[in-house]
Amino acid sequence: MAITTTDPLLGRLVDGRYEIVSRLARGGMATVYLATDRRLDRDVAIKVMHPHLADGVDGAAFVSRFRREARAAARLTHPGVVAVYDQGLDGETSYLVMEYVPGTNLRRELHTEGTLTVRRTLDVLAQVLAALAAAHRKQLVHRDIKPENVLVAADPDAPQDADDADGDDRSPVRDRVKVADFGLARAVTEVTSTATGTILGTVAYLAPEVVTSGACDARTDVYAVGVLAYEMLTGVLPYAGEPPLQVAFHHVHEDFPTPSERVPWLPDDVDRLVASCTARNPGARPADAAAVLEAVERLRSTLADDVLDLRADPPARPADARTVPADDEAPGTSAAGDEGTDAVDEIPAGFFQEVSAPDRATDRLVEQPTEAWDAADGPPRRRGRVVAWTLVPLLLLGGGGVGTWWWFADGPGAWTTVPADVAGLPADDAQETLEAAGLGTTSSRAFDDEVPAGEVVTTQPAPGEPVRTDGTVEIVVSRGVQMLAVPRELVGADHGKAMAALESAGFDLSPAARVHDDEAAEGTVLGVSVPEGSRQRHDLLVRLTVSDGPAPVQVPQEVGKEKDEALADLEGLGLRVELAEPEYSEEVPDGHVMAQSPEHGSTAHRTDTVTVTLSLGPPLVDVPDVVGMRSDQARKALEKAGFQVDENAYLGGLLDTVRFQDTTGEAPKGSTVTLTVW
Repeated sequence: MAITTTDPLLGRLVDGRYEIVSRLARGGMATVYLATDRRLDRDVAIKVMHPHLADGVDGAAFVSRFRREARAAARLTHPGVVAVYDQGLDGETSYLVMEYVPGTNLRRELHTEGTLTVRRTLDVLAQVLAALAAAHRKQLVHRDIKPENVLVAADPDAPQDADDADGDDRSPVRDRVKVADFGLARAVTEVTSTATGTILGTVAYLAPEVVTSGACDARTDVYAVGVLAYEMLTGVLPYAGEPPLQVAFHHVHEDFPTPSERVPWLPDDVDRLVASCTARNPGARPADAAAVLEAVERLRSTLADDVLDLRADPPARPADARTVPADDEAPGTSAAGDEGTDAVDEIPAGFFQEVSAPDRATDRLVEQPTEAWDAADGPPRRRGRVVAWTLVPLLLLGGGGVGTWWWFADGPGAWTTVPADVAGLPADDAQETLEAAGLGTTSSRAFDDEVPAGEVVTTQPAPGEPVRTDGTVEIVVSRGVQMLAVPRELVGADHGKAMAALESAGFDLSPAARVHDDEAAEGTVLGVSVPEGSRQRHDLLVRLTVSDGPAPVQVPQEVGKEKDEALADLEGLGLRVELAEPEYSEEVPDGHVMAQSPEHGSTAHRTDTVTVTLSLGPPLVDVPDVVGMRSDQARKALEKAGFQVDENAYLGGLLDTVRFQDTTGEAPKGSTVTLTVW
């Protein structure tokens, strides 16, 4: 039979602003509705938290945490994150207003497709990781990554008919992925773990450390992303169908299986990516989503197109499994926080169906029919045995449930939170505070630039984080600012060796100052910005002054200049001068530069050597003896030898005979020989 009920929130105006139009989804934490923001005239998704979360003595604490986490999520702006617009409390209704994302979610896509191609898987992972990387940079952890929280937005410009996509899962309709529910998991987990010892979350995606200690950081999201990748590639979760506690046991005590165990043709690189994300030890995982995103991009660039386009065969599903939305679900719509059933708050398939058509304001609950025993079914004794064998496992399960409840509620598995006011206290005071809360303490010391030495920097788990009631909290005590010793003998050392010495000492370096120096070879350290051997802050940037060698100069023209002038020019530029053996020259006067090397216009460096060749003037030649010759014969002989001739004639040169010559032996070629003729 079917029972029809009316949702009291449908048609209601929340906080005088948001008109509830229809219900989109219901999950373990909240119900999501499509609403109209009357003030801004736009569609929004409004998430109304289940009333029981705000009930009881911890209700106020939940509302406070819910508001805090909503504010943190609202500060996160990224195209891949569902935007948070508003949050508030209307009477007893705690609500969160978020961006409405028309489309579907990854869970429904997996139900429809069964599995995704390698290309589609890597594309979804890249978009999810980009959103998580933005959150991790702001120290915000999602804590509940699962297909229900990965929204696949419809592209209004893309064809909506399935035939238009040609069966290609790279269709533009599926290209925009957004991540929803940042902060909600943290807010709900904090209040429920304190009140009941329950870890609220989807156990199939929970990292081992969340199960064992409640610890949670960016690597917890990385683990869930690895599980998500496995599910997209294989179409199933590795421990599907097992009770939540048994699933948690697998995560804690067994290595997560590789996708190739189900899909043998998957490359080893895909297995390595999933294995690194799902390592049981958080320290073996990538530090955050940004690191995984780099690995995904590298993997996508290395895989061949034929591998990227492969898809595993969809897994066999039970005959009654729902693979498409029911008739009264609005296909192709999703909203921020469209949740399926959580593993710890599961609603049997077929028991509950959501209504999301705007013109329908009722929910249909389907009751499973009950069958009466008939005498024809068998003798009473047989029926008694059937009832007995049915009750025994139920009693065992009930006993186990009570034991589990006691363990987590009042036993050693119960949880509390680390006091929030221990940071900044002196170490002894922090220890007293923690011990007063019933927690054991250990301590470690760490350098800190802000917290004075001897005071508490933080705790592990951090203040406000969950911890077992009989657990131990590590107090991290400040050692003050870390001071490092500057190495000695840096000046005069090679630049590379000096850098290595400073980096080994723990310093970061600013770019070196490069200067020319006539004495120090290129690459030699000339100076350090801090005294050698001194102690400096670890975050101080050290700057080295490094020689670029002698400065470049252009060689001037010195040929034809007198020796002293040429030397002054060259030495004034920092060049060294080397004098070559002088040579005779009929063109260049004695004592002047007749040649240089390098030639003028060449580029040299200070302290380089310029070789200068000076002129000795014309060469020496033998002077012909012309005494006794007629004057014209003497002139011809001297001129032939290269001399100039000058005559002094007495008595008018009466006898025309050379009586004397002023130069004999050797004389510079071209010089003048004077003859006396009479």
